[in-house]
Amino acid sequence: MNLTGSEKLRSVSVADYLAGEAVARRKHEYVNGQIYAMAGGRYAHNLIASNVLTELGSRLKGTPCRALNSDSKVRIQTAAGVSFYYPDASVVCGENIRTDEFQDAPGIVVEVLSQSTRRIDEGEKLQAYMKLPSLQVCILLEQDFPTAVVHRRCDSGFQREILQRLDAVIELPTINVQLPLAAIYAEVKFNPEITFNADSEE
Repeated sequence: MNLTGSEKLRSVSVADYLAGEAVARRKHEYVNGQIYAMAGGRYAHNLIASNVLTELGSRLKGTPCRALNSDSKVRIQTAAGVSFYYPDASVVCGENIRTDEFQDAPGIVVEVLSQSTRRIDEGEKLQAYMKLPSLQVCILLEQDFPTAVVHRRCDSGFQREILQRLDAVIELPTINVQLPLAAIYAEVKFNPEITFNADSEE
């Protein structure tokens, strides 16, 4: 199967998607039979994602949980169909088979926002992640200013929390980890003319 372009393609089976993705030169996400090519991230995006992975990985050593990078797909199964997304980072706990092609039960997922993917990341992808019974926290990170929008599972669904400034800390009690924004944004250069709009996610 030839996986090219970001436009909608004919409906593709899960088996064909996974087979094509195994040999594709670039990553693609899968949403209910449709395949979408993923755009490459700029330096700031990649640096933030790398920082998150490094910090999570170091803090999870000696625990049953592991931090996974953006090459690890997450499968989401709902009544509407099956989707596969590549979060920028995720945390899974428990045993995993070395040959697994995707994860079904991440406890935490992290997405670094960009202008080209913001609408999807804050919309359909966030809503899809929230349908995972295992998910406890979804973190959306801005890359132009030090801000994390944290969606935490609570009794009524998910609660949204906004953390700003480099001295803020993301509390992750389910894995006994504290994630400082100063570590997430280490070496990232910000544009002082760009500021966070709290209504951008509404």
